[in-house]
Amino acid sequence: MTVSEDRVREVVRRVVGAMYDAGTGAPSGAAPETASLDAGSPSGAGPVAIALGADHGGFELKQLIARHLAEGGYTVHDCGTTGTEPVDYPDFAHAVARLVADGTCRWGIVVDGAGIGSAMVANKVPGVRAALCHDVTSARNSREHNHANVLTLGARHAGVGLAMEIVDAWLATPWGPGRHAARVDRITEIERRYLRDRA
Repeated sequence: MTVSEDRVREVVRRVVGAMYDAGTGAPSGAAPETASLDAGSPSGAGPVAIALGADHGGFELKQLIARHLAEGGYTVHDCGTTGTEPVDYPDFAHAVARLVADGTCRWGIVVDGAGIGSAMVANKVPGVRAALCHDVTSARNSREHNHANVLTLGARHAGVGLAMEIVDAWLATPWGPGRHAARVDRITEIERRYLRDRA
């Protein structure tokens, strides 16, 4: 049985929505509502929406990335946090991943201290392929070879200049066709298998 991409998105939207609603609601320290910084699209086809989130360790870098993205013509949905008070990274990684999985945003970026935990959380959300990238090469590879739709960064491991280079390279690299797409299809099929088992 072949399941359409639209059907998978609908199931993901319902499952993720139910899980989110069953929790405590918005993460502590989240922006009061999703902030949107509208600008023209780099492609000219309307703004590309990017979900952006961070814990306290990534807050300052998140703010700089938000400004950089808005200046580049992207629409930024800020999922929080709103300051440097200690918060829990899973809440913000999940908020970003949810917006990507349900189609609200095309891409997501999450910043925490190391980037590892946020990648783990985001990858729990069906439909998300999050990649921790520590240099331009891994950023390009995650997109071309693995069709990553969420980027995670470690604020303690990447300076501002390198982080911006990673973000720019990640966004500029298209998903690879052929063997790369076929391998990503296999990843998606494994994910669907577990979704079917839970249904």
